[in-house]
Amino acid sequence: MAGSDPRGIKGFIETSFLDWPGRICAVIFLGGCNFRCPYCHNPDLVLKPNDLQDIPLERILEKLETLRGWLDGVCVTGGEPTLNPDLPVILGKIRERGWEIKLDTNGSRPQVLRDLRGEGLLQAVSLDLKAPLRKEPYRRCTGVDAPLEEIRESLSFLLRGFVDVEFRTTVVPGLLTAQDLREIAGLLAPESRYVLQGFRPRKTLDPTFQNLAPFPRESLDELQEMVKKELGVHSKGARREKEVSSTGLPRA
Repeated sequence: MAGSDPRGIKGFIETSFLDWPGRICAVIFLGGCNFRCPYCHNPDLVLKPNDLQDIPLERILEKLETLRGWLDGVCVTGGEPTLNPDLPVILGKIRERGWEIKLDTNGSRPQVLRDLRGEGLLQAVSLDLKAPLRKEPYRRCTGVDAPLEEIRESLSFLLRGFVDVEFRTTVVPGLLTAQDLREIAGLLAPESRYVLQGFRPRKTLDPTFQNLAPFPRESLDELQEMVKKELGVHSKGARREKEVSSTGLPRA
């Protein structure tokens, strides 16, 4: 178990309306990632987290107290938060104060998800499925040879319904096709919540992606309707890419 002074918190947003669907939440960013997605909007978190100053967890907890009655919970994201050895301590201290927690993950560490769930530290999870679970499309979208079997384990675990779960994919022109999205939807259970996020060419890990035109809103909505039909559910439209958390790393 990590010590009482957890490290690796690199950003904090007091209020987000987008990071936990249907809820108002605060957002905590943890540094470090085992993927190198070229379209990533938080490249500093991925490439040089040690250059970013740590934010004391106690400072964040004090701020959360002032927002009680307004916030519905706390989203912990990254980077890839399951890489942080202090994650159980961070989540435990948040839960001790009565906050519900949503975790964003790429699914590469299924045992961490199982352990956190077993300790009662997760109420919701967003699993980013970058591509169909095949080597080449996943490498194209993540920049690495992703651990597909581990991602499959995480997917299987989350489909068992232990926590509220949202599956999501960032739709980047040139990286994914409509058939790829159908294939991803085919991995999910009927009625699963599967959200397509629109790529936005801001600051990206691969600078060439800053010049890439995103899909028009209408095209993204059509793709969302397509995967909803695959899952046998009705859609009210695709969710927009995070408008708050993708803009940078606000300090507490």
